[in-house]
Amino acid sequence: MKPIWICGVASVAMMMSLAALAQPAWGGSMKCKMRYSLAGWSAGYSTVSGSGTITCDNGQSARVSLRARGGGLTAGKSKIINGSGTFSEVGDISELFGSYASADVHAGVVESSAAQVVTKGTVSLAFSGTGKGIDLGVTFGEFVIEKQSAKKKGK
Repeated sequence: MKPIWICGVASVAMMMSLAALAQPAWGGSMKCKMRYSLAGWSAGYSTVSGSGTITCDNGQSARVSLRARGGGLTAGKSKIINGSGTFSEVGDISELFGSYASADVHAGVVESSAAQVVTKGTVSLAFSGTGKGIDLGVTFGEFVIEKQSAKKKGK
């Protein structure tokens, strides 16, 4: 079983590298990165949610809410607290918000790790993280990035 997981994680790492290096056809002008944390559970069905911050090399940034839902061969509970990712180049930060198709590989006993590549049209995000949990599996589904609205004072 260990060689199968090594091949699976190696495949995801290769996809992440290719996605991070991919250039969009229209020649996007900025690079963006995301730092995040996620927590969730899975038992055939997987659900996670969390938050993060997207920063771009042109000075744009946004606090974001994250959520993912999917199914596959998966079981466990985990919390990713040290996550980071890189988007393909875009023309504006607004292109990064929305629903992405996802494929996720995760494994861990006490120390947990996850690697994922998500795509939305010509925009892709390759990300990984480490944390705590007991989990093992592969899932396919939807990953959503939403801009957090500014909270009004006194509310």
